[in-house]
Amino acid sequence: MRKNNVSSSSFYSALLVTLCIAATNIFLVSATVNSSSLSSLEAKALLNSGWWGNFSFANHCQLEGIICNEAGSVVRIFLSPVASCSSNFSYSSSSYYSYSSSYSSPHRKLENMDWTSFPNLEVLSLNDCNLTGSIPEEIGTLSKLTCLDLSNNKNLEGLLPLTLGNLTQLVELDICYTNITGPIPSFVGQLTNLIDLHLFSNRLNGSIPQEIGKLKNLVYMFMEDNILSGPIPSYIGQLTNLTYLRLSSNRLNGSIPQEIGKLKNLVHMSMEDNILSGPIPSYIGQLTSLTYLHLSSNRLNGSIPQEIGMLKNLVDMSMGDNILSGPIPSFISQFINLTDLNLSSNRFNDSIPLEIGDLMQLAHLDLSHNLLTGKIPSSIGKLINLHFFDASSNQVNDTIPAELGLLSNLGHLDLSSNQLSGQLPPITWLSQVQYLNLSHNNLSGKVLCGIYSVNGLDLSYNPLTRQIPQYGYDCSPPSPALSQAPSQAINKTTCYKAINSSKKRIVMRTLLISLLITIFIGLLAFACFRCRKTHKKEAKERAMKNGDICSIWNYDGRIAYEDIIKATNDFDIRYCIGTGGYGSVYRAQLPSGKVVALKKLHRFEAEEPAFDKSFRNEVQMLTNIRHRNIVKLYGFCLHNRCMFLVFEYMERGNLFCALRFEVEAIELGWTQRVNVVKSIAHALSYLHHDCTPPIVHRDISTNNILLNSEMEAFIGDFGTARLLYPDSSNETIIAGTYGYIAPELAYTMVVTEKCDVYSFGVVALETIMGSHPGELLSSLASPSSQNLMLTDVLDSRIPHPTNPVVVRNIVLVAIVALACVRSEPRSRPTMLCVSQELLVCKKTLATPFRTISLRQLLNPEMDFTQIKE
Repeated sequence: MRKNNVSSSSFYSALLVTLCIAATNIFLVSATVNSSSLSSLEAKALLNSGWWGNFSFANHCQLEGIICNEAGSVVRIFLSPVASCSSNFSYSSSSYYSYSSSYSSPHRKLENMDWTSFPNLEVLSLNDCNLTGSIPEEIGTLSKLTCLDLSNNKNLEGLLPLTLGNLTQLVELDICYTNITGPIPSFVGQLTNLIDLHLFSNRLNGSIPQEIGKLKNLVYMFMEDNILSGPIPSYIGQLTNLTYLRLSSNRLNGSIPQEIGKLKNLVHMSMEDNILSGPIPSYIGQLTSLTYLHLSSNRLNGSIPQEIGMLKNLVDMSMGDNILSGPIPSFISQFINLTDLNLSSNRFNDSIPLEIGDLMQLAHLDLSHNLLTGKIPSSIGKLINLHFFDASSNQVNDTIPAELGLLSNLGHLDLSSNQLSGQLPPITWLSQVQYLNLSHNNLSGKVLCGIYSVNGLDLSYNPLTRQIPQYGYDCSPPSPALSQAPSQAINKTTCYKAINSSKKRIVMRTLLISLLITIFIGLLAFACFRCRKTHKKEAKERAMKNGDICSIWNYDGRIAYEDIIKATNDFDIRYCIGTGGYGSVYRAQLPSGKVVALKKLHRFEAEEPAFDKSFRNEVQMLTNIRHRNIVKLYGFCLHNRCMFLVFEYMERGNLFCALRFEVEAIELGWTQRVNVVKSIAHALSYLHHDCTPPIVHRDISTNNILLNSEMEAFIGDFGTARLLYPDSSNETIIAGTYGYIAPELAYTMVVTEKCDVYSFGVVALETIMGSHPGELLSSLASPSSQNLMLTDVLDSRIPHPTNPVVVRNIVLVAIVALACVRSEPRSRPTMLCVSQELLVCKKTLATPFRTISLRQLLNPEMDFTQIKE
């Protein structure tokens, strides 16, 4: 029995071995068949995509950009002109913006590829491959994917598909420089292996999802240049491996969260160009590895906290264009590695600290547009690497330190609009800089010939004199009296040597005679001045006694001349909010709490007949007209000692700035832009057709369209406006802003309402395009330009409209605007016609928005010139 059992056991063992070998062979055969089948599916998917044209199934692994494993299965697809995903994931900050503009490839649609056929795909890099369409849901089936790069494809649009959350092996996700819209989905929290997250330069909106805090391995987070809003989430503090955090150029608001202080590995932090408010948090001082700190263009206030001084590795610090105040802290001397420092456009006061000289690596220093006082410290001469220095528009006084002459690398120096006095700096170092602006100071002395070797030079508004040439050299600056230079800068000129001694004697004799004549005229002028001054003093005393020095309308019962002077601290520069064609504009809060805008004509401008005439012309026009879309004039003062106008205050500034800056442009949505165009049209229709005689503005431009807090538009600046009398030729000199002037004025010199119509058309186009339509206007006659789609020329910073009513209004604005910029004045509609057309309620469009061409808009069914008024 035992022997039989052993034999039986041996038999079963042998049978088991035989079955195992057979099963193994069957498995290997099956695996080979499956591998071959998979390879065939992948080859078929590649062929059907049309990206490579026709090829043999047997060689699909040899296609450009295709890498297969040993079994012949595709593991990598590289079609990028600049490789971004690499096998060892080497992250170099300089490679984030790799872009080959010269590379050209055919348009490819991601939807044309069957992504379910690539189960082994690990790397998909399609950087700058002319991708079109949207990201298909099927990409979410690539479960082994570690790197996904779809960047630099401007025609890639749509939303981020939710299925991307299935790609849990992703280490790098790069979808930047595309046209992707919508919010950042919460699925991002599932990508816990992610190291690199690049979503910048898209149209992503909404808030940053709280799930972002789950990405504990994240090192790089780039989300700048989108339309993200809401506060910066506190969950960011959980990303303790983060070294790069870039959130700039969005619409983020609220304060900087204190949890940022937990990111001890942070090297680069940029949050500029948002709507962040509150003080700079002291816990930023805990980020001791930080080298790059950008907080510019926000609404941050308060002083710079002392803890910031702990950031001794800083190389670049920018806090400009905020509401920061207090002195520039002395701890700034601890930033020994700093190369760039921008504190401009704030409210920093006190003097420039002596410690500034300790920043030996500094190359760029911008302290402009603050309230700095005192003198420029001599220690600035220690900054031997300084190339750019701007301290303009402050209250810096005393003399210019000679130590600036030690800065051999200085190429840009701007100390304009201060209270500097004393002699001009020596010519030996002035000639080193390429741009020099010392205007609007109290510098004295003689301007030497050699100073004109500076390329960009402005010495205007200083009591300077010109030195008499010596040794046969002469200078010919453009302004005959440098101390009275009204508005032109003293620019570069040339010196030349006299050819012979006789010519030199003639020149000297002429100068002597001119000097005697000048002295005589000066004495005569002084006598007249004394007489006039006595007369003006008596007139002033009479005016003060009679109480009529200022003709301000008592619109709230309490406004008075004294209130305005007090509210602006006698027109102190800190209340100045802009400079116009003539004079400056100030913001003043009156005792009643009412905020007004003041346009003040400077004394030297008041002495110019042209400025004085324009100023008085604006008063005359605005006192006789009233329209809800024309800026309200509350009063004026035309006294020789102080000339100013009192206007309704416009919180949003002018339309030019609203369209120029990213944040403001995004806030100005399509509905608001259409309403802006309508408001301008209604106001111009009033001026042309409801006023007797008609009024032509003559300077309609985006600079002269003002916006209030509700984004309502108002026409301002009537300094060049003119009444049209029917019995007059109405000939005029050309007035207005370059780029908005009707072409016929160049040869007819006759002003008509159609001049304003043309300017309106340019402004309307600029409003919907986001920038001046100069190139478009010059090429409208070209068939190639007419074939452009309307959507191609609209402002790309905001999503194209989808609401049928908004779409219809934009098309209507485009039709009206193109009709207004016709070259022949008679073919342009009147502003009454335009105003009425924009008021008419029309049905929604039957034609799809994206198929409307400029050709259709240039030749619409309705010809505005045929509509009777």
